[in-house]
Amino acid sequence: MAEQITYRRVYEETSPKDGKRVLVDRVWPRGMRKEDAHLDEWLRDVAPSSELRKWYGHEPSRFTEFRRRYLAELRDAGHREAAEHLRDLAVHDKLMLLTATRDVDHSQAAVLAEWLTKKR
Repeated sequence: MAEQITYRRVYEETSPKDGKRVLVDRVWPRGMRKEDAHLDEWLRDVAPSSELRKWYGHEPSRFTEFRRRYLAELRDAGHREAAEHLRDLAVHDKLMLLTATRDVDHSQAAVLAEWLTKKR
């Protein structure tokens, strides 16, 4: 199942191998036109809270703590429904998690891909 859940930047070229393309950012990517994103869904409610996102600031040194806090958020009522929906999508199709973050390996998309894989 792990090979069916991947992630990358939303700005990268699409591929027929992507499967379902889901944007997992809370805010729309800067400079991206909606028709150019080729999304199946924009799942804002699965993204980290604005408070957590601002605290993290994409500082790799904070990633371990960000990951811990974000995994806790995925269990709260505000995120649970969206997280379960994402899990359901992953069961039925290949899933490409998209983010505007430059360092995708230290992003919520990376955490989500790991979480979805371990929840199986």
